[in-house]
Order: sequence, then C-alpha cells, then structure tokens
Amino acid sequence: MVPCPGGQVQGNGTGGGPWLAALAGFRERVYGCLRRRADCLFELVDAVLCTQGRVESLVELSAQSRFRRGHGALYDAVACGEIDIEQLAGVITSSWKPSDDGPLKFVIDVSAWHRPYAECSAQRHHCNTSCACGNRSGTVAGWPYSMCAGLEWGRSSWSAPLDARRLDLADDATEVTAAQVADVIARCASAGLLRGRPAPLFVVDSGYDLTRLTYLTGQAGMNLQVLGRIRCNRVYYGDPGPRSAETMGRPAKHGERFDIADPATWHGPDQRIERASARYGRVTVSAWHGLHQKLGRQAAWLDHPGELPNVAGTVIRIQVEHLPGDRDPGDLWLWHHAPNGTSFDLDLLWMAYLRRFDIEHTFRFFKQSLGWTSPQIATPAQGDRWTWLILIAYTQLRQARELGTELRRPWQRPLRPDKLPTPGQVRRDFPPWPGKSALPPESRNPPPQAQAARKAPRDLPDPPPRRQEHRQTGQEEAGTSTPTIMIG
Repeated sequence: MVPCPGGQVQGNGTGGGPWLAALAGFRERVYGCLRRRADCLFELVDAVLCTQGRVESLVELSAQSRFRRGHGALYDAVACGEIDIEQLAGVITSSWKPSDDGPLKFVIDVSAWHRPYAECSAQRHHCNTSCACGNRSGTVAGWPYSMCAGLEWGRSSWSAPLDARRLDLADDATEVTAAQVADVIARCASAGLLRGRPAPLFVVDSGYDLTRLTYLTGQAGMNLQVLGRIRCNRVYYGDPGPRSAETMGRPAKHGERFDIADPATWHGPDQRIERASARYGRVTVSAWHGLHQKLGRQAAWLDHPGELPNVAGTVIRIQVEHLPGDRDPGDLWLWHHAPNGTSFDLDLLWMAYLRRFDIEHTFRFFKQSLGWTSPQIATPAQGDRWTWLILIAYTQLRQARELGTELRRPWQRPLRPDKLPTPGQVRRDFPPWPGKSALPPESRNPPPQAQAARKAPRDLPDPPPRRQEHRQTGQEEAGTSTPTIMIG
C-alpha cells in the first residue's frame, strides 16, 4: 500500500485477553439492539461467521451448528425481525478505534445488490455493472446501497463500515449522502472519536457532485473536509480580480479559467511536493487553491433560491512514474474543500484517496465470502435487515483481528509487526464465541415434567348457561307439541 504519515502503523496484538473482552462486550450490546426475533437474528450472524467458505444461500445457514433453529425460523427472522438501526449504528461506531491521531478518514461509495429477475420486488434501480456478458446497457436492476466506512493506515485492506442505507427511487443521491454524513459525524461525536482532532475527511469517487455535497453539508453547519476525484473534462474558475473605479456594469463573479483538459489555461501551482513510492515510483502532487465551478440553473440547482453560490476549493493533480503491471500512467485529478482554519496537508490528501480503494475489498468480501447478495428475498425491508446483519458479522471480524498470533496456523509464518491478518484469515479461525449467546429454542419434545404441567387442569370459570328457545312447528298447530332447541 502507501506509506503512513508520521510512521504510525497499526500492528497486531499478541494477547487475546483484552480483545476477547471487548468482543464479548460488543456482542452483548448488539444483542440489546435486536427488538424482535432477537435470538434467531443473533444466531444467524454466528452462522455466517462459522460457515467454512462462501455463504451460498440463506437456507443453508440453518444447517450450521451455531444455528439451533429450523429453516422456517430463519426465514421468519429475516421477514419479521426488528432491529433498532440507530442504536446498532451507534454501537458499531463506538467499537471503531482509529489507529492515528490525525483527522478521521471516511469513504462513501455505492454498491449494488443485483436483482435482475425479481420483477415483483419494489424499489429496484438501474444499477451500473461491468461484465463480459454482452450487456450493452451497462445496468442491471437491483437495490443500490450507500455505505460509509472508516479508513485506517497500515499494510492491510481493512475498513470499518459504519453505516448503510438503501437508495429509494425518489431519493436524491447527493441529499442522501449529506444526511448520511451528518448521521456518521453525530455518532462519532457521541462516541468521543472527534475530540482533539481536525475536521474529519470524507473521500468519494467521481460519481458524486462534490460542489453540491460541500454546499449542503456547509449549510447544515457540519465542519468537515470533502475530497473526491473529478473527471478530466471539468472546468474551474478562480476569484475575480480587483475591480477598477472606471469599470461599468455588473461585477464579475468568475476569474481566470482553469480547464483540466487544456494545459494552456493552467498557471503555476500554489503547492507542489515530490515523493518516492515503491509501488508507483516518483510521485508528483501539485495543488491550485481557490478554484470553483461555474454553476447553472439546471438539474439540482434549478430551484435554488437566490444567487447560485461559488464553492471554492483546491484542485489537485497526481502524477506517477509507473503503475503496477507496467501500465501507462495517467494523471489523477482531485478536488478538495476544507473549512476555514483547517491546515492543508497535501501528503495526507493524496494518500488518503488511495486508501479509498479499501472499501472495494470490503464490498468483495461482503459479496463473495459473507454472502451479502446471496439471499433471494422479496422486499427491500428484508434486504436492509440482512445488510445490517452482515455489518455486525464484519465488525466482529474486525475486532478479532487484533488477536494476532492466536489466528495463525502452526505451519504458517508469523505475521509482520506492521501487518494485520486478512478478513478471510480471521473468519477461518474466529475465536470461540465469547460473551453473549442467543437463548436456546424451545424444544418440541419437552421433558415429562413440562408435559405434565401443560396437561394439568386449569381453574377456569364455569361457562355461561345456554339459552333455550322454542319454535312453533306445523305439528304444534295440529295439536302435537314438539319443542325444538335453538342454541343462541
């Protein structure tokens, strides 16, 4: 990966005592967030963790030893269970222990749960996909999920998923992202993770409207930094120059043009650094401050009240000597915005963006190992419930990674002090289930004492007397009276 600023890395632990205690406490708090079908949902998470290999289907989890109920109870828990999402998200956030003293680094990205054949399922989107199947449209029907994860330094691909929410058809993706950022910041502040740190840094890819995301978070009073990749056809503008007294007309709103595709419009960078990387060779990073986009009244800005804003930031260009696999390198362009008074650390920014790809490894582990998109469920609510169960399972793996030597097979090499085991290695040798366990199911064949207690007569009040009515018949008219009892 990339070097860590300040030489701080996150090493693996050598003892299981405190880490097992922390894991046991986490399991206890998670169990308290399960409101309905709690025991079945809790055992379902354990079944995901103890499965050897990939989770291929939902019903096969009922055959695991940690799941002591039948497959009917499994489907009932996914369909009718209830989870306190806000409380659970707070528990997961408080379990994250950042490894450095700098700003908290987060990544937000969207991953799709493809449901191309579930025509009766609601809220399906056209989700982007890439495959070699000849799909010219490049989309597949499914449920897109926006996930926010914490980033760390060190020689690992671990991340800390903290929040997940599904995008509905009527949702504005930028507004949902801004609301997600606000919730994550509030939970981190409640857990004490922001104390004594600079403004947190949120890293996104090129599919996000960085200018509008920065504007919405700023209007909400959030003190944060935004860093994202921009396309090579973007155009930015500087601040207008001083206005002379003889100039007539409306004051200029935009200054010099900065076209990324036209090097002739570039002026000298305001800051530039060069670094040596074992993976990329010579790395050159240049920065131009005080650049903004020219907005128009279209798309999301169509109904904006008042004058359109100028959201200024820094354009960053990253040049590398070579790429892995002897590929031809291309320039990488980023845009960064920070609140006033935040120190500008160019070294931290370009390396933090490279850590953004850690969430791609997390998505792949979710889908290929933990079986996030394996269940064939019908409703979006069931998909949300299953998604949070996957986050619970991954968080337990992330806490158990600190066990270090306890996760190593006898014939394997010891881990390096600056390297952590992979999620697959931790899941393969997950520690014996510490702390909270689900209650056992009620037996269908109870012991004789319980059967006798069930069959014992109960003291019940006497039923009310039945009301009798007589009905006149034809025989009674003829002189033969035959009463007929009617039960009312």
